[in-house]
Amino acid sequence: MLDDLNQYPKPRVMVDIAIFTVADQALKVLLIQRGIPPFQGQWALPGGALRIDSDASLEAAALRELVEETGVNNLYLEQLGSYGSPERDPREWTVSIAYFALVSAHEVELRPGTDATAAQWFPVLGDKVDLPLAFDHAVILSDATKRLRAKLDYSDIAVHLLPKEFTLSELQRVYELIMQEKLNKSSFRQRVDKAQLVQPIPNKMRTGSNRPAQLYQFVPCEQDRIFFPRSLAWAQKGSEK
Repeated sequence: MLDDLNQYPKPRVMVDIAIFTVADQALKVLLIQRGIPPFQGQWALPGGALRIDSDASLEAAALRELVEETGVNNLYLEQLGSYGSPERDPREWTVSIAYFALVSAHEVELRPGTDATAAQWFPVLGDKVDLPLAFDHAVILSDATKRLRAKLDYSDIAVHLLPKEFTLSELQRVYELIMQEKLNKSSFRQRVDKAQLVQPIPNKMRTGSNRPAQLYQFVPCEQDRIFFPRSLAWAQKGSEK
């Protein structure tokens, strides 16, 4: 005999998203300043309640929140994990399905949602930001940062943090900012070549105060490419030739 589900109180289901970008020589995460209780005035990850009458899925709910906060709907989105307890929200028992997302800073137009008074990028220091976060969002941010860094080992995920055209120096800088480590230039470029990660754009150069630099674009690939095994990526770490 099946249990009558109506006899069990139901928790509120939320979605929270750690949205990362690279800007101003730093890995940054988008935070919103809450305009309502609880934690009114404090900073938090973007997110909100699942709308069972209109959200077709958890991912649809996350995408809706992303569009509301950034105006972007074609960014990288991945489910991170679930978080739930009676203590995470003082209003009621809640379960949060957390995601992390990556977006190029060139594509974003910040616009805080209905429950927020401000939206701002904050630099990630280690696996946290230099201010307290509402709810259990510090834990979610830490887990998301670790997941992002781990995926650099076996995927070309960095494509989502760069414009469509970039130099090899810009590509290397994105990896350094995420890893928060200095990489050896020659070792990095050997890894890029071996992974067949990028291709030069014919007759396109980046010009400026320095000598012209070749522009590249990512090579589309349906499968993950092992790019940065840690035992090899850190060879001669810290030296720049």
